[in-house]
Amino acid sequence: MRTAEEHWLLAGGVEPPRTEKEPGLRLTPDADGWILDGRRAFASGVAVADRLVVGARPGGTGDRLIVLVDPAHPGVFTDAGTDRVGQRLSGAGTVTFDHVPVPAGDVLGLLPHDEHDVIPFAGLAPLALRLLLVQVGLGIAEGALAEARDISRAGQVGPAVAHPAGGPSTVGPDPLGTGDDPYLLLAYGELATTAHAASAVVERATDALARGLLAGRALSPEERADIAVLVSAAETITSRAAIRVTTRVLELVDGAEGADARSGGPGFDRFWRNARALTAHTQPAHRLRDIGDHYLNGAHARLTLPA
Repeated sequence: MRTAEEHWLLAGGVEPPRTEKEPGLRLTPDADGWILDGRRAFASGVAVADRLVVGARPGGTGDRLIVLVDPAHPGVFTDAGTDRVGQRLSGAGTVTFDHVPVPAGDVLGLLPHDEHDVIPFAGLAPLALRLLLVQVGLGIAEGALAEARDISRAGQVGPAVAHPAGGPSTVGPDPLGTGDDPYLLLAYGELATTAHAASAVVERATDALARGLLAGRALSPEERADIAVLVSAAETITSRAAIRVTTRVLELVDGAEGADARSGGPGFDRFWRNARALTAHTQPAHRLRDIGDHYLNGAHARLTLPA
């Protein structure tokens, strides 16, 4: 309730550490609840969050408790991540918890060790977060394409577009107007189609997730698996679209802005940098394997929660 009333920004993660170098977080029983200790790196938000939502394992159990922590507590130390490529404003960082008390009322729930004990409706949470990031990737692609189009319409582009037959490329503003260059039209047609295709796949996944949320606890494991496949497809298609579009439009505007576009003068390269930062952690091969296994064998992809 306080989260909504006070407009808290939540950040953190509940999955176990991905590497053995990260010992993870541990909880020790206390008279008033628990004591939280440990160190953990998080991908976004922790440097600016009002509250941290983290998963920690009580000693001697395989399950994980999800707890709420105030980052202003003197036992919480946040080392902001300043060496991330691209999206340096993501609020990433490493958080150290030094004997931080967690009252019983700040324990949000239990994450079972066996994912099959998680009800399908609860399994929509990581899918919603993944789809949110997919929407960001789609927005990056569409934004890059729209800005490049505006530059072309202004007649500033002398497109660095190689002719398919091996003829000379067009360099400098086209005396007939950039809107008449057939190769520029071809390039924009391909990129617009790529963006439209990604948007259609994302829309289908979004509609499926909305239906799943409306189903609530009546959602079946099979329905949740179908939604997961659509989200995986949206991730794969959109990641490829974002990289392709943002890379190609850099070539299209390069004739107008020259070295400035590459050095970041007008900031047009931000689209490519953000797309790379957003998609660097994705593993399309894993997503495609899950989609294929579901399509061919009816298998359910392993449930993963956001870290």
